[in-house]
Amino acid sequence: MPQSLTGKCIGLVVNDTGWRNTTAFDLGIQSMGGLCVHAPLRWDTREDLEDLAAYLDNWFDGIVTRAPDLAVLRRLADLSRGPVINARTRHNHPCETLGDLAFYFHRHGTIDGIKVAVVSPESNILGSWIEAAAALPITVVQVYPERWHAPASPADTPRFYTSTDLNEISDADILVTDCWPEEANPEELSRYQITTDLLEQRRPGAEFLPCPPVSRGKEVSAGAMKHVSCRVVEAKAFLLHAQNAVLEQMFAAV
Repeated sequence: MPQSLTGKCIGLVVNDTGWRNTTAFDLGIQSMGGLCVHAPLRWDTREDLEDLAAYLDNWFDGIVTRAPDLAVLRRLADLSRGPVINARTRHNHPCETLGDLAFYFHRHGTIDGIKVAVVSPESNILGSWIEAAAALPITVVQVYPERWHAPASPADTPRFYTSTDLNEISDADILVTDCWPEEANPEELSRYQITTDLLEQRRPGAEFLPCPPVSRGKEVSAGAMKHVSCRVVEAKAFLLHAQNAVLEQMFAAV
């Protein structure tokens, strides 16, 4: 590993039950020679965000953090002297998408022109794929019942669209799923469950990358998780690689 973070002290400010991204950040920071410190604070406390940013600046060259609201992270980035990396919000989950794209690039040599089908309600995973469609030469389609469609203007994101038609997944290069909405009626969503039969209808070489945590028997069947195209474990290895690249880019020059 390049020792790009030697001499850097980075705060990991995460207080939720997620563990993949944060564990990979901790491992990546240490592997590149940095010091990673878990700071047990929340952004929705009685302390003002401006004060918290100043205290953290005393000790850290930058922070990796999660927050409920993306606006909180943007405000924190404005207030902090060092970089602030978004490890997840309700609106987006950029490192998860970067990891999946890195995995696809590793296997296929390019991401240009690919189609990504996201069988998911409006969510932070879908939000980051929409952001990817705005920034990269890829097309993203959300496939789900209409009442859970993400509001998106074709003028703002011409390479993203919504559909209720499961046939959209047949020519997708990457198929992504996310958890069913808690308030949903299972009967309403059962036809959107990804099964072995649906995966068999896709072309060879297409990737199935269900977003963890996976609920077998809901958004995916148990059989689908064993299908040859399901490479979620291998893809999540690239979560570490993608996050390391972000760390190196953001902190190496600090």
